[in-house]
Amino acid sequence: MPSIKQAFITVVITAYALSACSEHTQEASPYRLHWYVFDEQSGAFVQAARHCSESSQGSYEIEIVPLPADADQQREQLVRRLAAGDTDIDIIGMDVIWTAEFAQANWIRPWIGERADRVRNGRLDSAVESASYNGQLWAAPFTTNTQLLWYRTDRVESPPATWDAMIRIAERLGENGTIQAQGERYEGLTVFFTSLLASAGGAILQPDGRHVSLEEEPTRRALEVMRHLANSPVTDPSLATTREDQARLAFETGGSSFMINYTFVWPSARSNAPDIAGHMGWARWPAVVRGKPSRVTLGGINLGVAAFGRHQEEAFEAASCISSEPNQRLAATLGGLPPTITALYDDEQVRKTFPFAVLLRETLHDAVQRPQTPLYADVSLAISHTLHPMRAIQPARDVERLRRAVERALNSEGLL
Repeated sequence: MPSIKQAFITVVITAYALSACSEHTQEASPYRLHWYVFDEQSGAFVQAARHCSESSQGSYEIEIVPLPADADQQREQLVRRLAAGDTDIDIIGMDVIWTAEFAQANWIRPWIGERADRVRNGRLDSAVESASYNGQLWAAPFTTNTQLLWYRTDRVESPPATWDAMIRIAERLGENGTIQAQGERYEGLTVFFTSLLASAGGAILQPDGRHVSLEEEPTRRALEVMRHLANSPVTDPSLATTREDQARLAFETGGSSFMINYTFVWPSARSNAPDIAGHMGWARWPAVVRGKPSRVTLGGINLGVAAFGRHQEEAFEAASCISSEPNQRLAATLGGLPPTITALYDDEQVRKTFPFAVLLRETLHDAVQRPQTPLYADVSLAISHTLHPMRAIQPARDVERLRRAVERALNSEGLL
């Protein structure tokens, strides 16, 4: 019969062997990378994750962790987990407005050297800028977007060049001249103001991102357009509670002749309202100043590598793969998400999905960034709360009110 000492030694050796075997098996298995991103419905992201996992030759497997549909809820969930140093997050599908905040907080890793060059190469400058902060690249540009003007070709001979012209034409059309836009007190209202302000030649913040700009003339002109639109008889009565999807649905009923919205409205109309889609034209967002092309706010998703993930090198490789040309083409043709790779706007498959691809690329080329500051969430709240409802805007008064609100947001004072 073995002694107690011999039995103990046997148990220790067996446990060590099992542990070594377990470690060997773990090392031989692909790393599981968690990609936190909005719940994309077409399956394009799922296919991209599968393709990249297969092409890694066993280095990693990508598992998608869906975030809420609402962008504010997405940010809230991520901020809480990243602030706690959550090691479960490897790759983040980042809204373009999160770059400065996440970088400043050291929640994401910078892209440097050849790795950065690889994901910059051939991308739209505006998309690369959206993934950058303080001269450093913090994410791989993946998908982008911006708004266009959508109009009824059976009612309007040619698209209006300016906001004033569009409102005049709509008023002449009467009950069928309704203009759809986003006026609820949320991020879309900030986007609307940012586009109008940039089109008028202004900016919310100075180039350093730490001080208020909002110069008198362009700010007043942007506010005049907002007030004019909100108080016109051709504006939808529900403007103060309208977001992108409500505007889309209203346009698809046939009672509107103009709509400001993103590109998702085109496949939606073709599927849900083919009669409307048959008379649906597109044009550049209306100008604020005649003869001065509009500049429209940029949207989209970039891919950041979380600073607390266990497998960061693999996460960088996976994010590079997800944002590569084949997967951007897939996201565009299957998911309707415009690519950040410039050449894809000449791709036959992409142009079939986006017959307005040339116009979209031109608009994206001139797109404006929302303020690149770690305090963007507070700045956006300050703007949307000050300018809602649009019908109550008083341009002469609200230029200064807006300046004070943004200044307080930059100082983290009087948060809303």
